[in-house]
Amino acid sequence: MEEGTSKSPSNCVSTDYGDADPFQWDTREDCQVRQILDRIADKWSLLVIALLDNRRLRFTELRREIDGVSQRMLTVTLRSLERDGLVKRTVHPVVPPRVEYELTPLGGTLHATIQSLVTWTEAHQEEIAAARESYDHREAEAV
Repeated sequence: MEEGTSKSPSNCVSTDYGDADPFQWDTREDCQVRQILDRIADKWSLLVIALLDNRRLRFTELRREIDGVSQRMLTVTLRSLERDGLVKRTVHPVVPPRVEYELTPLGGTLHATIQSLVTWTEAHQEEIAAARESYDHREAEAV
């Protein structure tokens, strides 16, 4: 942490810029909105939330479905989502223990928002691919 950075939560409200507030998501580390956005917008959290929509999955099922996630990273992601109240962890008292994960009602509301983002991405993927190609071509010519 940088010198002078506060560890305590603070209010992230900034000057009123109307509907065009450039500080809508404060970049300070202690901003609660920023912390929540960092958590729910990382790639593993998005995938976990998407996979748990209307179903319960075991850890091994989640790991099998999420290509490239390590056991440790999935564990960290699930614990963080559980701490934030988005995922519920249920341990069944059997041998060996069976653990299942599912979205909480709060997590379910987030899934709808994520689905909107996926829908937008699908609708605009060709435009984005064309923009990337154009950018890469301009960069290659500039070198």
